[in-house]
Amino acid sequence: MAGNRTFTMIKPDAVENGHIGGILDQITASGFRIVAMKLTQMTQRDAETFYAIHKERPFFGELVEFMTRGPIVAAILEKDNAVEDFRTLIGATNPEEAAEGTIRKKYAKSIGENAVHGSDSDENAQIEGAFHFAGREMF
Repeated sequence: MAGNRTFTMIKPDAVENGHIGGILDQITASGFRIVAMKLTQMTQRDAETFYAIHKERPFFGELVEFMTRGPIVAAILEKDNAVEDFRTLIGATNPEEAAEGTIRKKYAKSIGENAVHGSDSDENAQIEGAFHFAGREMF
């Protein structure tokens, strides 16, 4: 189903601030169907593995610490053109640069605490979804 599914996480900052419902409402109102979802918490090893692409970057330790500080909501979403449409819905990484009405404009505090993750390609959506969900968990 490449092209029809994407992966997202509602990050610890948004969970801590009570934004799960608002974010999910915006996602479903934008035509996405939730095919898998769970509240979970990443271990240090989980976060290091998930974000391994950033291992050599100076912010890696901070990112791992942030992503393990509290629960996340992991979800797989379905819609035609899912990756691109979801990236548009969440907005720019920096909430100050995000378009009005986007999830990050509404709920993010900063570049580091930017409320949600969205896969950047069909390939990464499949990899990231498989990292968090077994096939039997998707509908």
